[in-house]
Amino acid sequence: MEERNYTLDLGGREFVAKFSDLAMQAGGSVMLSCDSTVVLATACISKSNKGNPGFFNLTVEYVERYYAAGKILGGQYNKREGRPSDQAVLASRIIDRTIRPLFAHHIKNAVQVIVTVLAVGKMDPKILAVNAASLAIATSPVPFGGPVGCVSISVPKNKVDGQNEESKLLINNYLPTVTDATNDLDLVVCGKENKVCMIEAMAFEIDNDMMGTALNIAMQEINKLENWQKEVIEKENKNSKIEKLVFIKPAVPAELLDLFNEKVLPILKSELFGNKSKIVIADAEKILDEIVEEKYKDNDTARNAIWDHMHEVLDAMFHDGAIVENKRADLRDFDQVRALFAKAGGVSSVLHGTGIFYRGETHVLSVLTLDGPETRLEVEGIEAAGKKRFIHHYNFPPYSVGETGRFGGMNRREMGHGFLAEKALLPVIPNYETFPYTIRVVSESTSSNGSTSQASICAASIAMMDGGVPIKSAVAGIAMGLMQDVNDETKYKILTDIQGPEDHYGDMDFKVAGTKNGITALQLDIKLAGVSVEILKQALVDAQNARLKILETITKEIAQPRANLAPSAPRIEITKVQVDQIGMVIGPGGKMVNSIRDATGAEITIEDDGKIIITGHGEGPASAKKMIEDLTRVYKIGDIIPEVEVTRIADFGAFVKISSSTEALVHISEIAPFRVEKVDELLKVGMKFPVQVIKVEEGKIGVSIKAVNPDMFPKPQIKS
Repeated sequence: MEERNYTLDLGGREFVAKFSDLAMQAGGSVMLSCDSTVVLATACISKSNKGNPGFFNLTVEYVERYYAAGKILGGQYNKREGRPSDQAVLASRIIDRTIRPLFAHHIKNAVQVIVTVLAVGKMDPKILAVNAASLAIATSPVPFGGPVGCVSISVPKNKVDGQNEESKLLINNYLPTVTDATNDLDLVVCGKENKVCMIEAMAFEIDNDMMGTALNIAMQEINKLENWQKEVIEKENKNSKIEKLVFIKPAVPAELLDLFNEKVLPILKSELFGNKSKIVIADAEKILDEIVEEKYKDNDTARNAIWDHMHEVLDAMFHDGAIVENKRADLRDFDQVRALFAKAGGVSSVLHGTGIFYRGETHVLSVLTLDGPETRLEVEGIEAAGKKRFIHHYNFPPYSVGETGRFGGMNRREMGHGFLAEKALLPVIPNYETFPYTIRVVSESTSSNGSTSQASICAASIAMMDGGVPIKSAVAGIAMGLMQDVNDETKYKILTDIQGPEDHYGDMDFKVAGTKNGITALQLDIKLAGVSVEILKQALVDAQNARLKILETITKEIAQPRANLAPSAPRIEITKVQVDQIGMVIGPGGKMVNSIRDATGAEITIEDDGKIIITGHGEGPASAKKMIEDLTRVYKIGDIIPEVEVTRIADFGAFVKISSSTEALVHISEIAPFRVEKVDELLKVGMKFPVQVIKVEEGKIGVSIKAVNPDMFPKPQIKS
C-alpha cells in the first residue's frame, strides 16, 4: 500500500490527509482524519457527456456507515444501511452547495463526489467531508476552481451577552446532538480566497455584529485550511502526474445564433423588466425550443450551447439592469419587500392551528399538530441518538409553480428547506418542562415565486401562535440576493426579497431568519466563486429591516400565542411519583398502566425520574392522573380522607375504598366511641363517610370513623 501523509495543526488539532492506492481507480481520493474521525472522499467524472440532462451534472453523496460509530443499527430483520439519514442528506447538500459554483458549467460530463464516513470520533465528520471533497476533486482530472475550506464556529449556551465576544467563539467544537440545540450559535462556513462560498447556521437570537464577528473568525481559519490544501495539491499532482481534463466551451453554430438573435432576443428585450418577466422568459424559451427541435434535435452539443447562451444573455441583462440601470426584474426598489398578508386560523376546527402567509406570489399554508411525548421522533444515527419533540416538514407540490410533475416521496430540496425552517423556529420553542407536547408543523407551498422556505417560517410561526404554543417570539425569514459585476467586485447591488429571475440569474441566495431580537438561522448559496464578508454584513442589515417589516404584519394578525389550545388539541396532565413507585404504576408486564390507559383512553409517558405525562382528550387525562395519584399516594397517620366507601363487611370490621386502587380497614373498635356488637348493625356496603388514618404498617392501612366524627352513630340506649 502506497501512502503519502500531510498534516496541519488547526487550533491545536491535527488534520491528516492520507493519499494512497486504496481507491486507486477513482479519479481522485483522499482519507482525511482528525481526532479519530475519518472520512474517505472520492471524485470521478464520466468519460462522455452522452445523455446529459442539459445542465452541469454534479451529484454528491455523503455516506454513513454504522461501523463508523461502532454500532450495529437497523431493525430486527435488517442490519444493512438503507436510505440516507436526514443528517446525511443535509451533509450532501452542504458539500454540493459549496463546490457547485467552482466548476465550469459548460462541462456536460457527469461529475460524482462520494464521501464515506469511516469513523466518528471527536471531530465533526461533515466538516472533514467538505475539506476532503475539495482535496479529492483538486487531485483528480476534474477541472475545479478550488480548493475550498470549511470550519464550524460555535458559542456555548448562555455565553452571548457581555464583553469580548471573540473569546466565546469556539472553532470546530463538536457536540453531536439530534436537535443542534446545544449551543447559542452553530455556524458552518465554507470559503476560499477570503470569500464565503456557503453558510449554514442556527442561532439563539444572535445579533448582526456577533454574526459578523463569527464570519470573520471563520474566514481566518479557512485561509489556513486553504493554504494547506494548496500545498498538498501541488505536491500530490506532481507525485501522481495527473493531467487536468480540458473542456473547451462549444461555440454556438452561426446559423443557430442568427436565429436566436432574430427570433428570441427581441422577445427578451421587449418586457423583461416588469410584472411580465416570467411570461417573457417562458415565451422566449418556447420559441428557442421550437427552433432547436426543428433544426438541431439530434445535435446535443449545439442544443446545450444555445441554451447556455440564452442563460448567459439573461444573466447579463439582469445584471446590467441592476448594476448599470438601477432597476430590478420587477421594478421594485432594491430594499422593498413585496406585498404581505398573514392569517391565523380559520381553516377548520379539526386542526390544532393554522397559519397562512403571502409575500408577493409566494404563498404558504402551515398546519400545526400537537400530541404527547410518546409521539416524539426517535432518531438513531452514527453521530447521535435521541428524540425530537419539534418537527417541521415542508412540501413543494408541482402545482405551486403551475406545472405537472412527479408527486410523492421526498427530495433533497424539500428536506433541506424543511430543516432550515426547523432550525429557524427551534430557538423559540418552549422547553419540555414548560410545554411537554410533541409539536409538528407541516408547511405546504401553495404558490411559489421566491423563497418558500422563508415564507414557511412565517406561516409556521403564525400556526403555532394560533394553536396556543407559547413560543418566545414570532419568527420571520427573508431571502437576500446579489447582482455583482464579474469584472469589478466593487460594483454590486444587494436585493431584498428576491423572486424568480433574481434567484435564478442572481449571484446569491442568502436566507436570513430571526425574531425582533436577533438571528435564528442563516443559509447561503451562491453562484459566484465567493462573496465577501462585508457584503454579507450589509445584507444582514437589510435583512433585519425586512424581517421587522414582516414581523409587523404577522403581529398585527396575531400579536402573541393564544391563551388556550384549540379544543381539538389533546390535553396534558402531569404528575410525579417516587422513583421506587414507577414499578407500581407500570405493574407486572405493564398490566397496571395498560389498565389505566384502557379505562381512560389516555396515553401515559413515564420518565426515569418519576415524572408522568398523561395525554388525551376530554376527561381522560384528569381521570388517569387521579388513578395514578390514588395508586401511589403515601398515607400517613393523621391524614383525613374526606370520603370513603364501604366495600365489604367482616365480623371484625369493614373494608373501605380510600382510593381507586387502595382499601383500608375500619376495625370494629374504630367505628364508634362505644362498644359495637355487630358491624352490620351500623355499616352497610355502599355507605360513604370521612375517616382518619390511624395505622400504616407493611402496606396495610387502618382508619377510624370515630376519630373524625364520634357522633356519627347515636349511642344505643341501655335497657333497664
